[in-house]
Amino acid sequence: MLIGAVLVALFPVALIVMDSFKTTQATFTDPFSLPHGDGFTFDSYSTVTTQGNFGLYYLNSTIVTVTSVVLVLILSSLAAFGISEYKVRFTPAVLAVFVVGVMLPVRLGTVALLQMMSSLHLVNTLVPLICIYVAASLPTAVVLMTAYMRSVPNDIKEAARMDGANELRVFGIVLPLTRPGLAAVACVTMLPVWNDLWFPLIFAPGEKTQTVTLGVQQFIGQFGNNWGALLAALTLGAIPLILLFVIFSRQFIAGLTQGVGK
Repeated sequence: MLIGAVLVALFPVALIVMDSFKTTQATFTDPFSLPHGDGFTFDSYSTVTTQGNFGLYYLNSTIVTVTSVVLVLILSSLAAFGISEYKVRFTPAVLAVFVVGVMLPVRLGTVALLQMMSSLHLVNTLVPLICIYVAASLPTAVVLMTAYMRSVPNDIKEAARMDGANELRVFGIVLPLTRPGLAAVACVTMLPVWNDLWFPLIFAPGEKTQTVTLGVQQFIGQFGNNWGALLAALTLGAIPLILLFVIFSRQFIAGLTQGVGK
Protein backbone atom coordinates (compact mmCIF):
# COMPACT_ATOMS: atom_id res chain seq x y z
CA MET A 1 0.00 0.00 0.00
CA LEU A 2 2.84 2.40 0.80
CA ILE A 3 4.58 1.63 -2.50
CA GLY A 4 1.32 2.26 -4.33
CA ALA A 5 0.81 5.56 -2.52
CA VAL A 6 4.36 6.63 -3.40
CA LEU A 7 3.83 5.78 -7.07
CA VAL A 8 0.57 7.73 -7.17
CA ALA A 9 2.22 10.75 -5.54
CA LEU A 10 5.32 10.68 -7.76
CA PHE A 11 3.56 10.03 -11.07
CA PRO A 12 2.45 13.64 -11.77
CA VAL A 13 5.85 14.97 -10.64
CA ALA A 14 7.69 12.58 -12.96
CA LEU A 15 5.31 13.45 -15.80
CA ILE A 16 5.98 17.18 -15.38
CA VAL A 17 9.76 16.66 -15.37
CA MET A 18 9.71 14.36 -18.41
CA ASP A 19 7.47 16.60 -20.50
CA SER A 20 9.54 19.67 -19.64
CA PHE A 21 12.29 18.17 -21.84
CA LYS A 22 9.96 17.63 -24.81
CA THR A 23 8.72 19.76 -27.65
CA THR A 24 5.07 20.82 -27.56
CA GLN A 25 4.22 18.31 -30.30
CA ALA A 26 5.92 15.44 -28.45
CA THR A 27 4.14 16.41 -25.24
CA PHE A 28 0.71 16.09 -26.82
CA THR A 29 1.39 13.08 -29.05
CA ASP A 30 3.20 10.93 -26.47
CA PRO A 31 3.04 12.53 -23.01
CA PHE A 32 3.81 9.37 -21.02
CA SER A 33 7.06 8.36 -22.73
CA LEU A 34 10.62 9.39 -21.87
CA PRO A 35 12.09 12.24 -23.95
CA HIS A 36 13.81 10.83 -27.02
CA GLY A 37 14.72 11.59 -30.62
CA ASP A 38 13.50 14.80 -32.17
CA GLY A 39 11.10 15.33 -29.29
CA PHE A 40 13.93 15.86 -26.80
CA THR A 41 14.90 19.50 -26.26
CA PHE A 42 16.26 21.96 -23.70
CA ASP A 43 14.45 24.89 -25.33
CA SER A 44 11.88 25.10 -22.55
CA TYR A 45 14.53 25.72 -19.91
CA SER A 46 16.28 28.19 -22.19
CA THR A 47 13.01 30.07 -22.58
CA VAL A 48 12.45 30.19 -18.83
CA THR A 49 15.95 31.47 -18.08
CA THR A 50 16.16 34.01 -20.94
CA GLN A 51 12.63 35.39 -21.24
CA GLY A 52 11.10 37.52 -18.52
CA ASN A 53 12.69 37.86 -15.10
CA PHE A 54 12.43 34.33 -13.77
CA GLY A 55 15.76 34.67 -11.99
CA LEU A 56 14.39 37.73 -10.17
CA TYR A 57 11.22 35.82 -9.29
CA TYR A 58 13.34 33.03 -7.89
CA LEU A 59 15.30 35.54 -5.81
CA ASN A 60 12.08 37.13 -4.51
CA SER A 61 10.70 33.75 -3.47
CA THR A 62 13.97 32.90 -1.76
CA ILE A 63 14.05 36.19 0.16
CA VAL A 64 10.43 35.88 1.28
CA THR A 65 10.71 32.21 2.22
CA VAL A 66 14.04 32.35 4.05
CA THR A 67 13.12 35.51 5.95
CA SER A 68 9.72 34.12 6.92
CA VAL A 69 11.15 30.79 8.08
CA VAL A 70 13.90 32.44 10.14
CA LEU A 71 11.47 34.83 11.83
CA VAL A 72 9.00 32.04 12.54
CA LEU A 73 11.72 29.88 14.09
CA ILE A 74 12.98 32.71 16.31
CA LEU A 75 9.59 34.03 17.42
CA SER A 76 7.96 30.63 17.91
CA SER A 77 10.92 29.35 19.95
CA LEU A 78 10.87 32.38 22.23
CA ALA A 79 7.09 32.21 22.66
CA ALA A 80 7.18 28.46 23.30
CA PHE A 81 9.95 28.88 25.87
CA GLY A 82 7.93 31.49 27.73
CA ILE A 83 4.73 29.43 27.65
CA SER A 84 6.47 26.27 28.85
CA GLU A 85 8.64 27.90 31.53
CA TYR A 86 6.61 30.63 33.18
CA LYS A 87 3.58 29.24 34.99
CA VAL A 88 1.41 32.33 35.41
CA ARG A 89 -2.34 32.66 35.44
CA PHE A 90 -2.80 33.69 31.79
CA THR A 91 -0.34 31.19 30.27
CA PRO A 92 -3.08 28.70 29.23
CA ALA A 93 -5.04 31.57 27.68
CA VAL A 94 -2.03 32.62 25.61
CA LEU A 95 -1.55 29.08 24.34
CA ALA A 96 -5.30 28.86 23.61
CA VAL A 97 -5.03 31.98 21.43
CA PHE A 98 -2.37 30.28 19.32
CA VAL A 99 -4.47 27.11 19.08
CA VAL A 100 -7.41 29.17 17.83
CA GLY A 101 -5.07 30.80 15.32
CA VAL A 102 -4.34 27.38 13.83
CA MET A 103 -8.04 26.98 12.98
CA LEU A 104 -8.58 30.43 11.42
CA PRO A 105 -7.62 30.77 7.73
CA VAL A 106 -5.66 33.96 7.18
CA ARG A 107 -7.27 34.47 3.75
CA LEU A 108 -10.45 35.59 5.50
CA GLY A 109 -8.71 38.84 6.35
CA THR A 110 -7.41 39.58 2.85
CA VAL A 111 -9.51 42.71 2.34
CA ALA A 112 -8.55 44.21 5.70
CA LEU A 113 -4.90 43.30 5.14
CA LEU A 114 -4.95 44.92 1.70
CA GLN A 115 -6.41 48.12 3.14
CA MET A 116 -3.79 48.14 5.89
CA MET A 117 -0.84 47.54 3.57
CA SER A 118 -2.16 50.07 1.08
CA SER A 119 -2.42 52.74 3.77
CA LEU A 120 1.19 51.99 4.75
CA HIS A 121 2.26 52.16 1.07
CA LEU A 122 3.67 48.64 1.22
CA VAL A 123 1.81 47.13 -1.74
CA ASN A 124 4.16 45.85 -4.46
CA THR A 125 6.90 45.19 -1.94
CA LEU A 126 7.98 41.97 -0.27
CA VAL A 127 7.24 43.27 3.23
CA PRO A 128 3.49 42.41 3.25
CA LEU A 129 4.22 38.84 2.16
CA ILE A 130 6.77 38.30 4.92
CA CYS A 131 4.50 39.81 7.60
CA ILE A 132 1.49 37.76 6.52
CA TYR A 133 3.38 34.49 6.23
CA VAL A 134 5.01 34.94 9.63
CA ALA A 135 1.70 35.75 11.29
CA ALA A 136 -0.07 32.84 9.57
CA SER A 137 2.65 30.32 10.44
CA LEU A 138 3.25 31.31 14.06
CA PRO A 139 0.23 29.55 15.65
CA THR A 140 1.17 26.10 14.36
CA ALA A 141 4.86 26.71 15.07
CA VAL A 142 4.23 27.86 18.65
CA VAL A 143 1.97 24.90 19.45
CA LEU A 144 4.53 22.45 18.06
CA MET A 145 7.54 24.11 19.71
CA THR A 146 5.75 24.31 23.07
CA ALA A 147 5.52 20.52 23.12
CA TYR A 148 9.26 20.30 22.48
CA MET A 149 10.18 22.89 25.08
CA ARG A 150 8.17 20.99 27.68
CA SER A 151 9.99 17.77 26.78
CA VAL A 152 13.41 19.18 27.75
CA PRO A 153 14.33 17.91 31.26
CA ASN A 154 13.98 20.55 33.96
CA ASP A 155 17.26 19.40 35.51
CA ILE A 156 19.20 20.91 32.61
CA LYS A 157 17.50 24.28 32.94
CA GLU A 158 17.77 24.38 36.72
CA ALA A 159 21.46 23.46 36.59
CA ALA A 160 22.07 26.33 34.18
CA ARG A 161 20.23 28.76 36.45
CA MET A 162 22.19 27.58 39.48
CA ASP A 163 25.41 28.27 37.57
CA GLY A 164 24.26 31.88 37.12
CA ALA A 165 22.84 31.74 33.59
CA ASN A 166 20.15 34.30 32.82
CA GLU A 167 16.93 33.34 31.05
CA LEU A 168 18.26 34.19 27.60
CA ARG A 169 21.27 31.95 28.22
CA VAL A 170 19.00 29.16 29.44
CA PHE A 171 16.99 29.55 26.24
CA GLY A 172 20.21 29.21 24.24
CA ILE A 173 21.01 25.97 26.08
CA VAL A 174 17.53 24.52 25.55
CA LEU A 175 17.16 25.47 21.88
CA PRO A 176 19.67 22.92 20.42
CA LEU A 177 17.81 20.15 22.23
CA THR A 178 14.69 20.90 20.18
CA ARG A 179 16.31 20.52 16.76
CA PRO A 180 13.77 17.98 15.45
CA GLY A 181 11.02 20.44 16.28
CA LEU A 182 12.86 23.28 14.57
CA ALA A 183 13.31 21.14 11.44
CA ALA A 184 9.62 20.24 11.42
CA VAL A 185 8.59 23.88 11.84
CA ALA A 186 10.95 24.97 9.06
CA CYS A 187 9.56 22.38 6.63
CA VAL A 188 5.93 23.06 7.51
CA THR A 189 6.50 26.80 7.12
CA MET A 190 8.50 26.72 3.90
CA LEU A 191 6.11 24.57 1.87
CA PRO A 192 3.03 26.85 1.87
CA VAL A 193 5.12 30.03 1.71
CA TRP A 194 7.05 28.95 -1.40
CA ASN A 195 3.97 27.57 -3.17
CA ASP A 196 1.51 30.33 -2.31
CA LEU A 197 -0.12 32.20 -5.19
CA TRP A 198 -2.95 34.06 -3.44
CA PHE A 199 -1.04 36.69 -1.48
CA PRO A 200 1.68 37.42 -4.11
CA LEU A 201 -1.10 37.96 -6.65
CA ILE A 202 -2.76 40.54 -4.38
CA PHE A 203 0.11 42.23 -2.55
CA ALA A 204 3.07 41.89 -4.94
CA PRO A 205 1.85 41.67 -8.56
CA GLY A 206 4.48 44.09 -9.85
CA GLU A 207 7.12 42.95 -12.30
CA LYS A 208 9.94 43.44 -9.77
CA THR A 209 8.19 41.78 -6.81
CA GLN A 210 6.64 38.67 -8.35
CA THR A 211 7.46 35.30 -6.85
CA VAL A 212 8.07 32.01 -8.68
CA THR A 213 4.46 30.83 -8.48
CA LEU A 214 3.24 34.14 -9.85
CA GLY A 215 5.96 34.32 -12.48
CA VAL A 216 4.88 30.96 -13.87
CA GLN A 217 1.66 32.62 -14.97
CA GLN A 218 3.50 34.57 -17.69
CA PHE A 219 3.67 31.36 -19.73
CA ILE A 220 -0.12 30.99 -19.63
CA GLY A 221 -1.75 33.25 -22.22
CA GLN A 222 -5.30 34.00 -23.25
CA PHE A 223 -4.94 32.45 -26.69
CA GLY A 224 -2.08 29.98 -26.23
CA ASN A 225 0.08 28.39 -23.60
CA ASN A 226 3.80 27.66 -23.76
CA TRP A 227 3.44 24.26 -22.13
CA GLY A 228 7.11 23.37 -22.30
CA ALA A 229 8.19 26.59 -20.56
CA LEU A 230 5.38 26.21 -18.05
CA LEU A 231 6.46 22.69 -17.12
CA ALA A 232 10.11 23.75 -16.97
CA ALA A 233 9.23 26.62 -14.65
CA LEU A 234 7.24 24.29 -12.41
CA THR A 235 10.18 21.88 -12.31
CA LEU A 236 12.64 24.62 -11.35
CA GLY A 237 10.23 25.92 -8.74
CA ALA A 238 9.93 22.51 -7.09
CA ILE A 239 13.69 21.93 -6.76
CA PRO A 240 14.16 23.82 -3.44
CA LEU A 241 11.29 21.94 -1.80
CA ILE A 242 12.59 18.58 -3.00
CA LEU A 243 16.09 19.36 -1.72
CA LEU A 244 14.67 20.48 1.62
CA PHE A 245 12.78 17.26 2.22
CA VAL A 246 15.65 15.08 0.97
CA ILE A 247 18.09 16.73 3.37
CA PHE A 248 15.78 17.11 6.39
CA SER A 249 13.33 14.24 5.86
CA ARG A 250 14.49 12.32 8.93
CA GLN A 251 14.31 15.37 11.21
CA PHE A 252 10.97 16.37 9.69
CA ILE A 253 9.32 13.01 10.34
CA ALA A 254 10.86 12.74 13.82
CA GLY A 255 9.73 16.27 14.62
CA LEU A 256 6.12 15.64 13.66
CA THR A 257 5.84 12.27 15.40
CA GLN A 258 7.52 13.41 18.60
CA GLY A 259 5.41 16.54 18.63
CA VAL A 260 2.26 14.45 18.43
CA GLY A 261 3.51 12.12 21.14
CA LYS A 262 4.16 14.99 23.52
